[in-house]
Amino acid sequence: MKHLITVNSGSSANLVAFSALTSHRLGDRAIKPGDEVIGVAAGFPTTVNPILQFGAVPVFVDVDTATHNIDASLIEAAISPKTKAIMLAHSLGNPFNLDAVTALCKKYNLWLVEDCCDALGATYNGQMVGTFGDIATLSFYPAHHITMGEGGAVFTNNAELKKIAESFRDWGRDCYCPPGKDNTCNKRFSWKLGDLPEGYDHKYTYSHLGYNLKITDMQAACGLAQLDRLPEFIAARKHNYAFLKARLKSCEEFLILPEATPNSDPSWFGFLISIRESADVNRVDLINYLDQNKIGTRLLFAGNLTRQPYMLGRNFRVSGELARTDEVMNNAFWIGVYPGLTEEMLEFVVSKIEAYFGVGF
Repeated sequence: MKHLITVNSGSSANLVAFSALTSHRLGDRAIKPGDEVIGVAAGFPTTVNPILQFGAVPVFVDVDTATHNIDASLIEAAISPKTKAIMLAHSLGNPFNLDAVTALCKKYNLWLVEDCCDALGATYNGQMVGTFGDIATLSFYPAHHITMGEGGAVFTNNAELKKIAESFRDWGRDCYCPPGKDNTCNKRFSWKLGDLPEGYDHKYTYSHLGYNLKITDMQAACGLAQLDRLPEFIAARKHNYAFLKARLKSCEEFLILPEATPNSDPSWFGFLISIRESADVNRVDLINYLDQNKIGTRLLFAGNLTRQPYMLGRNFRVSGELARTDEVMNNAFWIGVYPGLTEEMLEFVVSKIEAYFGVGF
Protein backbone atom coordinates (compact mmCIF):
# COMPACT_ATOMS: atom_id res chain seq x y z
CA MET A 1 0.00 0.00 0.00
CA LYS A 2 1.16 3.51 -0.77
CA HIS A 3 -0.24 5.33 2.26
CA LEU A 4 -0.72 4.42 5.93
CA ILE A 5 -1.50 6.57 8.94
CA THR A 6 -1.52 5.39 12.53
CA VAL A 7 -4.33 6.07 15.01
CA ASN A 8 -4.96 5.24 18.64
CA SER A 9 -7.21 2.18 18.14
CA GLY A 10 -8.87 -0.02 15.56
CA SER A 11 -12.20 1.58 16.38
CA SER A 12 -10.67 5.00 15.71
CA ALA A 13 -9.31 3.60 12.45
CA ASN A 14 -12.83 2.65 11.38
CA LEU A 15 -14.10 6.07 12.42
CA VAL A 16 -11.38 7.87 10.44
CA ALA A 17 -11.74 5.62 7.38
CA PHE A 18 -15.49 6.13 7.20
CA SER A 19 -15.20 9.83 7.99
CA ALA A 20 -12.90 10.25 5.02
CA LEU A 21 -15.69 9.06 2.73
CA THR A 22 -17.99 11.83 4.00
CA SER A 23 -15.64 14.64 2.98
CA HIS A 24 -16.94 17.45 0.78
CA ARG A 25 -13.78 17.01 -1.28
CA LEU A 26 -15.24 13.84 -2.79
CA GLY A 27 -18.08 15.70 -4.47
CA ASP A 28 -21.06 13.56 -5.48
CA ARG A 29 -19.37 10.40 -4.19
CA ALA A 30 -19.24 11.73 -0.63
CA ILE A 31 -21.44 9.81 1.79
CA LYS A 32 -24.16 12.09 3.16
CA PRO A 33 -26.79 11.70 5.88
CA GLY A 34 -29.46 9.30 4.68
CA ASP A 35 -27.15 7.42 2.32
CA GLU A 36 -26.93 3.67 2.85
CA VAL A 37 -23.93 1.49 3.67
CA ILE A 38 -24.12 -2.30 3.45
CA GLY A 39 -22.66 -4.46 6.22
CA VAL A 40 -23.43 -7.26 8.65
CA ALA A 41 -24.92 -7.31 12.14
CA ALA A 42 -22.81 -10.30 13.25
CA GLY A 43 -19.65 -8.53 14.30
CA PHE A 44 -18.06 -5.77 16.31
CA PRO A 45 -20.09 -2.57 16.82
CA THR A 46 -17.40 -0.12 15.75
CA THR A 47 -17.46 -1.49 12.21
CA VAL A 48 -21.00 -0.10 12.06
CA ASN A 49 -21.07 2.79 14.55
CA PRO A 50 -19.35 5.38 12.31
CA ILE A 51 -22.16 4.90 9.77
CA LEU A 52 -24.75 5.81 12.39
CA GLN A 53 -22.63 8.59 13.88
CA PHE A 54 -22.59 10.37 10.53
CA GLY A 55 -26.31 10.00 9.98
CA ALA A 56 -25.99 7.39 7.26
CA VAL A 57 -28.05 4.19 7.30
CA PRO A 58 -26.50 0.75 7.84
CA VAL A 59 -28.15 -1.97 5.77
CA PHE A 60 -27.68 -5.39 7.31
CA VAL A 61 -27.27 -8.55 5.24
CA ASP A 62 -27.16 -12.07 6.67
CA VAL A 63 -23.97 -14.12 7.04
CA ASP A 64 -23.19 -17.62 5.81
CA THR A 65 -22.87 -20.50 8.25
CA ALA A 66 -19.45 -21.77 7.19
CA THR A 67 -17.35 -18.59 7.33
CA HIS A 68 -19.56 -16.23 9.38
CA ASN A 69 -18.84 -13.54 6.79
CA ILE A 70 -21.46 -11.79 4.69
CA ASP A 71 -23.42 -14.08 2.37
CA ALA A 72 -22.26 -12.49 -0.88
CA SER A 73 -25.20 -13.93 -2.81
CA LEU A 74 -27.53 -11.64 -0.83
CA ILE A 75 -25.69 -8.35 -1.32
CA GLU A 76 -27.08 -7.24 -4.67
CA ALA A 77 -30.66 -7.48 -3.41
CA ALA A 78 -29.71 -5.06 -0.60
CA ILE A 79 -28.41 -2.35 -2.95
CA SER A 80 -30.72 0.62 -3.48
CA PRO A 81 -30.36 4.01 -5.21
CA LYS A 82 -29.19 5.34 -1.82
CA THR A 83 -26.34 2.84 -1.43
CA LYS A 84 -22.91 4.49 -1.38
CA ALA A 85 -20.58 1.93 0.22
CA ILE A 86 -19.96 -1.53 1.60
CA MET A 87 -18.13 -1.72 4.94
CA LEU A 88 -17.17 -5.19 6.16
CA ALA A 89 -14.79 -6.93 8.53
CA HIS A 90 -12.90 -10.11 7.71
CA SER A 91 -14.47 -12.19 10.48
CA LEU A 92 -11.87 -13.47 12.97
CA GLY A 93 -9.18 -13.28 10.29
CA ASN A 94 -11.18 -15.18 7.65
CA PRO A 95 -11.52 -13.08 4.45
CA PHE A 96 -14.97 -12.43 3.05
CA ASN A 97 -15.70 -13.19 -0.62
CA LEU A 98 -13.67 -10.40 -2.18
CA ASP A 99 -14.31 -11.49 -5.77
CA ALA A 100 -18.05 -11.02 -5.35
CA VAL A 101 -17.87 -7.89 -3.20
CA THR A 102 -15.37 -6.02 -5.37
CA ALA A 103 -17.35 -6.90 -8.51
CA LEU A 104 -20.50 -5.38 -7.00
CA CYS A 105 -18.61 -2.28 -5.85
CA LYS A 106 -17.33 -1.80 -9.38
CA LYS A 107 -20.75 -2.43 -10.95
CA TYR A 108 -22.56 0.06 -8.71
CA ASN A 109 -19.70 2.53 -8.11
CA LEU A 110 -19.60 1.87 -4.37
CA TRP A 111 -16.83 2.55 -1.90
CA LEU A 112 -15.37 -0.52 -0.19
CA VAL A 113 -14.04 -0.24 3.36
CA GLU A 114 -12.16 -3.34 4.56
CA ASP A 115 -12.01 -3.74 8.32
CA CYS A 116 -8.88 -5.89 8.71
CA CYS A 117 -8.61 -5.43 12.47
CA ASP A 118 -8.77 -9.20 13.03
CA ALA A 119 -7.04 -10.20 9.80
CA LEU A 120 -3.50 -8.84 9.56
CA GLY A 121 -1.62 -11.06 7.09
CA ALA A 122 -4.65 -12.84 5.59
CA THR A 123 -4.74 -13.21 1.81
CA TYR A 124 -7.38 -13.80 -0.85
CA ASN A 125 -6.25 -15.23 -4.18
CA GLY A 126 -2.71 -14.56 -2.97
CA GLN A 127 -3.36 -10.85 -2.39
CA MET A 128 -3.31 -9.25 1.05
CA VAL A 129 -6.67 -8.27 2.49
CA GLY A 130 -7.00 -4.53 2.82
CA THR A 131 -5.58 -3.99 -0.67
CA PHE A 132 -8.82 -4.73 -2.52
CA GLY A 133 -10.95 -1.84 -1.30
CA ASP A 134 -10.64 1.93 -1.33
CA ILE A 135 -9.55 2.21 2.29
CA ALA A 136 -8.84 -0.30 5.07
CA THR A 137 -8.17 -0.50 8.78
CA LEU A 138 -6.09 -2.42 11.33
CA SER A 139 -6.11 -2.78 15.10
CA PHE A 140 -3.16 -3.27 17.43
CA TYR A 141 -5.19 -4.04 20.54
CA PRO A 142 -3.44 -6.48 22.94
CA ALA A 143 -5.31 -9.53 21.63
CA HIS A 144 -4.50 -8.87 17.98
CA HIS A 145 -1.71 -10.24 15.80
CA ILE A 146 0.68 -7.50 16.92
CA THR A 147 0.01 -4.93 19.61
CA MET A 148 0.93 -1.43 20.69
CA GLY A 149 -1.10 -1.81 23.88
CA GLU A 150 -3.70 0.18 21.98
CA GLY A 151 -3.38 1.40 18.43
CA GLY A 152 -4.62 1.13 14.89
CA ALA A 153 -3.97 2.14 11.31
CA VAL A 154 -5.76 3.37 8.21
CA PHE A 155 -4.26 2.54 4.83
CA THR A 156 -5.10 3.24 1.20
CA ASN A 157 -3.64 3.58 -2.28
CA ASN A 158 -5.70 6.74 -2.84
CA ALA A 159 -3.62 9.85 -2.09
CA GLU A 160 -6.69 12.05 -1.70
CA LEU A 161 -8.30 9.67 0.81
CA LYS A 162 -5.03 9.54 2.74
CA LYS A 163 -4.93 13.32 2.97
CA ILE A 164 -8.57 13.47 4.08
CA ALA A 165 -8.11 10.68 6.65
CA GLU A 166 -5.08 12.46 8.07
CA SER A 167 -7.11 15.64 8.36
CA PHE A 168 -9.84 13.88 10.35
CA ARG A 169 -7.21 12.28 12.60
CA ASP A 170 -5.39 15.59 13.20
CA TRP A 171 -8.14 17.91 14.49
CA GLY A 172 -9.60 18.38 10.99
CA ARG A 173 -6.79 20.67 9.89
CA ASP A 174 -6.32 21.47 6.21
CA CYS A 175 -2.52 21.51 6.47
CA TYR A 176 -0.85 18.27 5.39
CA CYS A 177 2.70 19.00 6.57
CA PRO A 178 4.29 16.01 8.33
CA PRO A 179 5.38 16.43 11.97
CA GLY A 180 8.30 18.82 12.33
CA LYS A 181 7.76 20.34 8.88
CA ASP A 182 6.31 23.68 7.86
CA ASN A 183 5.19 25.16 4.55
CA THR A 184 5.27 21.93 2.51
CA CYS A 185 2.80 23.56 0.11
CA ASN A 186 5.06 26.63 -0.27
CA LYS A 187 2.09 28.93 0.31
CA ARG A 188 1.49 28.69 4.04
CA PHE A 189 0.43 32.34 4.24
CA SER A 190 -1.21 32.60 0.81
CA TRP A 191 -4.39 30.54 1.16
CA LYS A 192 -7.93 31.92 1.05
CA LEU A 193 -10.27 29.34 2.57
CA GLY A 194 -13.72 29.62 4.12
CA ASP A 195 -14.47 33.09 5.45
CA LEU A 196 -10.97 33.51 6.86
CA PRO A 197 -8.88 36.49 5.80
CA GLU A 198 -6.51 35.85 2.92
CA GLY A 199 -3.14 34.61 4.13
CA TYR A 200 -4.46 33.05 7.34
CA ASP A 201 -1.88 30.53 8.58
CA HIS A 202 -2.62 27.22 6.82
CA LYS A 203 -1.41 25.27 9.88
CA TYR A 204 -4.41 26.64 11.76
CA THR A 205 -7.02 26.23 9.05
CA TYR A 206 -9.56 23.42 9.54
CA SER A 207 -11.50 21.87 6.67
CA HIS A 208 -13.15 18.94 8.50
CA LEU A 209 -14.92 18.33 11.81
CA GLY A 210 -12.01 16.31 13.09
CA TYR A 211 -10.58 14.55 16.12
CA ASN A 212 -7.25 14.01 17.85
CA LEU A 213 -6.59 10.29 17.35
CA LYS A 214 -2.81 10.08 17.05
CA ILE A 215 -0.64 7.45 18.75
CA THR A 216 2.38 8.13 20.94
CA ASP A 217 6.00 7.51 19.98
CA MET A 218 6.13 4.73 22.59
CA GLN A 219 3.22 2.92 20.94
CA ALA A 220 4.87 3.26 17.54
CA ALA A 221 8.11 1.81 18.90
CA CYS A 222 6.24 -1.21 20.30
CA GLY A 223 4.56 -1.80 16.95
CA LEU A 224 7.78 -1.53 14.97
CA ALA A 225 9.54 -3.94 17.32
CA GLN A 226 6.86 -6.58 16.72
CA LEU A 227 6.78 -6.33 12.94
CA ASP A 228 9.83 -8.58 12.59
CA ARG A 229 8.00 -11.30 14.52
CA LEU A 230 4.71 -10.97 12.66
CA PRO A 231 5.33 -13.95 10.29
CA GLU A 232 6.13 -16.10 13.32
CA PHE A 233 2.97 -14.99 15.12
CA ILE A 234 0.78 -15.64 12.08
CA ALA A 235 2.31 -19.09 11.51
CA ALA A 236 1.68 -20.03 15.15
CA ARG A 237 -1.94 -18.93 14.92
CA LYS A 238 -2.42 -21.01 11.77
CA HIS A 239 -0.83 -24.01 13.46
CA ASN A 240 -3.07 -23.67 16.50
CA TYR A 241 -6.16 -23.31 14.32
CA ALA A 242 -5.20 -26.44 12.34
CA PHE A 243 -4.59 -28.40 15.55
CA LEU A 244 -8.02 -27.51 16.94
CA LYS A 245 -9.73 -28.16 13.61
CA ALA A 246 -8.21 -31.64 13.35
CA ARG A 247 -8.76 -32.65 16.96
CA LEU A 248 -12.29 -31.29 17.34
CA LYS A 249 -13.59 -33.30 14.40
CA SER A 250 -14.38 -35.84 17.08
CA CYS A 251 -17.15 -33.49 18.23
CA GLU A 252 -18.71 -32.63 14.86
CA GLU A 253 -21.88 -34.49 15.81
CA PHE A 254 -22.46 -31.63 18.25
CA LEU A 255 -20.44 -28.71 16.88
CA ILE A 256 -20.09 -26.85 13.58
CA LEU A 257 -16.41 -26.09 13.03
CA PRO A 258 -15.18 -23.03 11.10
CA GLU A 259 -14.27 -23.13 7.40
CA ALA A 260 -11.84 -20.93 5.52
CA THR A 261 -13.36 -18.89 2.71
CA PRO A 262 -12.61 -20.52 -0.68
CA ASN A 263 -9.50 -19.05 -2.36
CA SER A 264 -8.31 -17.55 0.92
CA ASP A 265 -5.47 -18.08 3.36
CA PRO A 266 -6.83 -16.74 6.65
CA SER A 267 -4.72 -15.18 9.37
CA TRP A 268 -6.73 -16.59 12.22
CA PHE A 269 -7.67 -14.42 15.18
CA GLY A 270 -9.86 -17.06 16.81
CA PHE A 271 -11.48 -20.46 16.36
CA LEU A 272 -15.24 -20.04 16.01
CA ILE A 273 -17.51 -22.88 17.11
CA SER A 274 -21.28 -23.16 16.68
CA ILE A 275 -23.42 -25.59 18.65
CA ARG A 276 -25.70 -27.62 16.40
CA GLU A 277 -29.41 -27.24 17.09
CA SER A 278 -29.61 -31.04 17.20
CA ALA A 279 -27.06 -31.17 20.03
CA ASP A 280 -29.68 -29.95 22.52
CA VAL A 281 -26.96 -28.12 24.46
CA ASN A 282 -27.28 -24.75 26.14
CA ARG A 283 -24.38 -22.49 25.16
CA VAL A 284 -24.30 -20.76 28.53
CA ASP A 285 -23.87 -24.11 30.25
CA LEU A 286 -21.02 -25.07 27.92
CA ILE A 287 -19.08 -21.83 28.24
CA ASN A 288 -19.57 -21.82 32.01
CA TYR A 289 -18.14 -25.35 32.09
CA LEU A 290 -15.17 -24.22 30.00
CA ASP A 291 -14.68 -21.19 32.23
CA GLN A 292 -14.64 -23.42 35.31
CA ASN A 293 -11.86 -25.37 33.61
CA LYS A 294 -9.88 -22.15 33.00
CA ILE A 295 -10.63 -22.13 29.26
CA GLY A 296 -11.50 -18.64 28.09
CA THR A 297 -14.21 -18.08 25.49
CA ARG A 298 -15.68 -15.12 23.65
CA LEU A 299 -18.93 -14.66 21.77
CA LEU A 300 -18.81 -13.34 18.22
CA PHE A 301 -18.83 -9.81 19.60
CA ALA A 302 -22.29 -8.21 19.30
CA GLY A 303 -24.00 -11.38 18.04
CA ASN A 304 -26.86 -9.66 16.23
CA LEU A 305 -26.14 -5.97 16.48
CA THR A 306 -29.75 -5.02 15.73
CA ARG A 307 -30.77 -6.59 19.05
CA GLN A 308 -28.26 -4.66 21.17
CA PRO A 309 -29.74 -2.12 23.63
CA TYR A 310 -28.15 0.92 22.00
CA MET A 311 -29.70 0.10 18.61
CA LEU A 312 -33.23 0.63 19.89
CA GLY A 313 -34.75 3.43 17.82
CA ARG A 314 -31.72 3.74 15.52
CA ASN A 315 -32.17 4.22 11.80
CA PHE A 316 -31.11 1.05 10.00
CA ARG A 317 -32.50 -1.33 7.41
CA VAL A 318 -32.46 -5.13 7.24
CA SER A 319 -32.32 -6.73 3.80
CA GLY A 320 -34.13 -10.07 3.88
CA GLU A 321 -33.83 -11.96 7.14
CA LEU A 322 -31.01 -12.30 9.66
CA ALA A 323 -31.75 -15.92 10.58
CA ARG A 324 -28.12 -17.05 10.47
CA THR A 325 -27.06 -13.93 12.33
CA ASP A 326 -29.47 -14.96 15.07
CA GLU A 327 -27.91 -18.43 15.04
CA VAL A 328 -24.53 -16.78 15.67
CA MET A 329 -26.06 -14.78 18.51
CA ASN A 330 -27.61 -17.87 20.10
CA ASN A 331 -25.19 -20.71 19.37
CA ALA A 332 -21.69 -19.48 18.50
CA PHE A 333 -18.59 -18.79 20.58
CA TRP A 334 -14.87 -18.82 19.93
CA ILE A 335 -11.68 -19.92 21.61
CA GLY A 336 -8.22 -18.49 21.21
CA VAL A 337 -5.37 -19.42 18.88
CA TYR A 338 -2.88 -17.09 20.58
CA PRO A 339 0.74 -17.88 19.52
CA GLY A 340 1.76 -18.60 23.11
CA LEU A 341 -0.57 -21.59 23.36
CA THR A 342 1.27 -24.91 23.33
CA GLU A 343 -0.04 -28.19 21.92
CA GLU A 344 -0.33 -29.42 25.50
CA MET A 345 -2.63 -26.50 26.31
CA LEU A 346 -4.67 -27.03 23.15
CA GLU A 347 -4.95 -30.75 23.88
CA PHE A 348 -6.32 -29.83 27.30
CA VAL A 349 -8.97 -27.63 25.63
CA VAL A 350 -9.96 -30.45 23.27
CA SER A 351 -10.11 -33.01 26.08
CA LYS A 352 -12.46 -30.85 28.13
CA ILE A 353 -14.78 -30.25 25.18
CA GLU A 354 -14.79 -33.98 24.37
CA ALA A 355 -15.53 -34.76 28.01
CA TYR A 356 -18.49 -32.37 28.01
CA PHE A 357 -20.06 -34.20 25.08
CA GLY A 358 -19.02 -37.65 26.30
CA VAL A 359 -16.81 -38.27 23.27
CA GLY A 360 -14.39 -41.17 23.76
CA PHE A 361 -15.92 -42.23 27.06
